[in-house]
Amino acid sequence: MSKILSEVLDANAVYAESFGDKANLALPPARQFAILTCMDARLDPAKYAGLSEGDAHVIRNAGGRASDDAIRSLVISHKLLGTQEWFVIHHTDCGMALFTDDIIRGLLRKSLDTAEIGAEGWKDVGHGPGATEGDFIDWLTFPDETSSVIVDVARVRNHPLVPSYIPIHGYVYDVKSGRLIEVPEATKIGAASP
Repeated sequence: MSKILSEVLDANAVYAESFGDKANLALPPARQFAILTCMDARLDPAKYAGLSEGDAHVIRNAGGRASDDAIRSLVISHKLLGTQEWFVIHHTDCGMALFTDDIIRGLLRKSLDTAEIGAEGWKDVGHGPGATEGDFIDWLTFPDETSSVIVDVARVRNHPLVPSYIPIHGYVYDVKSGRLIEVPEATKIGAASP
C-alpha cells in the first residue's frame, strides 16, 4: 500500500468515527447555490464561502472553466436539485495561465511523464513514448483570471439550458489574501433577468 493511500484511508477512518447525523443530510444543497471553481489545492471553497457539508454544490476542474461538463453539472444542480444562484470563481496565480494548448500538446507528444517549468518555460523530462491524443482536446487555457471569469460567466449565461432567472456571479479568489474579488463585468453579464 502506498504512503498516500495509507494516509487517505487512515484519515477516512477517523472521519467516519465521528460522522454522526451527516447521514441524514438532504440530497439538495441546503443553501441552494453552486460554485464552479478551480481544482487548485490552495482553494478551499468550504472555508472561503463559509460552507458546511450539505450546503452547496462545488464543481471543480482545472481553471474552474465553464466546460461542457461543468455546465452539465450546473444544469443538473438547478433542474434536479434546486440551486437558485451560481458563482464562477477563478483565482490569482492559476497554473492554467502558464501554458497554452500548443505547449501542453507538444509536451504530451514527447512523453506522458510530469514536465518541469523553468526560466525558459516548460520542458519535458520524461522518457516517452508520448501520445497525439492531446491534439484533440481543448485544454481551456487562458491569459489571465479576470478575462477567463468574464468568458465563463458569459458562456454559462448564454447556454440554452440555463434559465435567465438564475444569477451568475463572477469572482476571483486572491491566493495571497484569501479574499473574493468581484469581477463587475462578469457579474453584470450574469445578472438575472425575468
